[in-house]
Amino acid sequence: MKSLRTIFRYAAKYPKLILAYFSCNIISNLFSVVSLGMLSPFLLLIFKKQDISQGVSRNTGFFSRINPVDQFKSWLYEILKTPNGDIKALGFICILILSFIILKNIFLYMGIYFLTPVRNAVVNDMRTKMYKKILVLPVGYFNDQKKGDIMSRFTNDLSDVESSVINLLETLFREPVTIIIFFAYLIILSPQLTFFLILFLPISGLIIGRIGRSLKKHSTRAQEKLGAILSTIEETLGGIRVIKAFNAEKKQYGKFEKQNNELLIIKNRVNRKRDLASPVSEVMGVAAVVCVLWYGGRLVLRNSFLNPGDFLTYIVIFSYIIQPLKTLSAAAYNIRKGAASIERIEHLIAEDVSIKEIANPVIINNFEDSIEFKNVSFSYENKVTLEDINLKIEKGRTVALVGSSGAGKSTLVDLVPRFHDTVNGELKIDGINIRDYSLVSLRNQMGIVTQEPILFNDTIANNISLGMDNATEDQIINAAKIANAHQFILQKENGYDTIIGERGNKLSGGEKQRVTIARAVLKNPPILILDEATSSLDTESEKLVQEAINNLMNNRTSIVIAHRLSTIRHADEIIVLQKGKIVERGTHMSLMALDGFYHRLVMMQEVK
Repeated sequence: MKSLRTIFRYAAKYPKLILAYFSCNIISNLFSVVSLGMLSPFLLLIFKKQDISQGVSRNTGFFSRINPVDQFKSWLYEILKTPNGDIKALGFICILILSFIILKNIFLYMGIYFLTPVRNAVVNDMRTKMYKKILVLPVGYFNDQKKGDIMSRFTNDLSDVESSVINLLETLFREPVTIIIFFAYLIILSPQLTFFLILFLPISGLIIGRIGRSLKKHSTRAQEKLGAILSTIEETLGGIRVIKAFNAEKKQYGKFEKQNNELLIIKNRVNRKRDLASPVSEVMGVAAVVCVLWYGGRLVLRNSFLNPGDFLTYIVIFSYIIQPLKTLSAAAYNIRKGAASIERIEHLIAEDVSIKEIANPVIINNFEDSIEFKNVSFSYENKVTLEDINLKIEKGRTVALVGSSGAGKSTLVDLVPRFHDTVNGELKIDGINIRDYSLVSLRNQMGIVTQEPILFNDTIANNISLGMDNATEDQIINAAKIANAHQFILQKENGYDTIIGERGNKLSGGEKQRVTIARAVLKNPPILILDEATSSLDTESEKLVQEAINNLMNNRTSIVIAHRLSTIRHADEIIVLQKGKIVERGTHMSLMALDGFYHRLVMMQEVK
């Protein structure tokens, strides 16, 4: 099964720990089976002393020679000939049983001690791989994915792997060894009875296997539905004000209730089929015991190949095999359930990283000349968003992008740091195709300030120095001063060490923007990409942020997505986009003189 191969692939990274676990498990089971084997001489000693000699004489041949208990019976027979020999023999048997049980449990614990790091490491490695993958996946991947579904893979899917599949590591590494060792001893005790038993057991395995075939399908549906529920919860938390303002609580609750009830139905089906494993396997196990009692009893009654003490020992040892067999059958159900989660996790890990570096990329240390779009086109899922773009941005110039919503402004600027790759045409920086540059060195040349401030639940200082691990305190403070952020930061309770909360929700809109601008200032990039950061601010905040932006743009090459056209009147060139094409370009004055699309946009905003 593919999911098992996946788990073993992760576990194979820890061969020494697995080998130690196997060794301890084998030794533990050997002590266990020998301690149970001591029941035979104990029973013979209690009920009929002479049966010990009969038992030794009856079990002759190869199996008697390799059976340590038969050798022990021979030794007991000699002790019984001495004065008070029966009491001595009983004492030896009790001491040996206790010693073997103590040793068994010591090695059992040692095995679990060695396996525990492997179990935890497999889950940890999966979580690490998923997080590492989402960091390298292109931005476009997340446009189509629900955050709740991705979070579900990190939480519920990993939890399923841990509870239903990782536990399988212990089961598969321990139970088969237990069954093999115990079965080997059953063969030594009675080859005829064991052969009869082996013929019966595959029937129960066939029945159990047929019952659990649909678990994987239902488990996949359950995880997908849970991802949808998490997305609904995330939307509710993020939009709670709007929900309340529009009295949409009932509608939102209805949507959640429907999804939740569908999940309930699916999970009930999954759990009912999974829980069927234990009773079915128990019934089959009892049926096997009954068959053993019938056939083994006949061998004892006919006085052939099996004495009563060995037969009772056989029954006890076989009862110990039933539990591992039940555990394996339950594991077969769990692996089907966990397989769905493993597939979802592996699907994320195996996602293609479309933004790739060439084998020996060029390192760009300085931006020297220009950014050039040559016949650039871009489409996403067969929808053309940019078509035949030709644009050259000289070093030190400011170029503004304007146009209606969906015109392709954000897509165009996302091509520069290679958040996406062009479908056709070339995008060059200093005459070299940006695909030939290393991603790290390329993005080191750029600073990005988005319309919505992106901050993290950390200190103000750490948010400013994001990606600049070697930044000094003085450099952080200087960047904050340029961004008009220093004064409000000092007024915070812990100054630059203030934790700003999730998405910076402890700061006002203007404060957030000034922190992101300070971050760009500290990076000191030669190229700036600005998604106009003042469009949603009040007048006072806008003035402070715009002043900070002006400070940031000094002596830099800037690409500005303009929402308020009044802020880009002094741009060196204004590019007007419409339906993915450049329809007008020029300075503010030249475009106004054209009396075209740009002129209409300006007039519409001035009327407002």
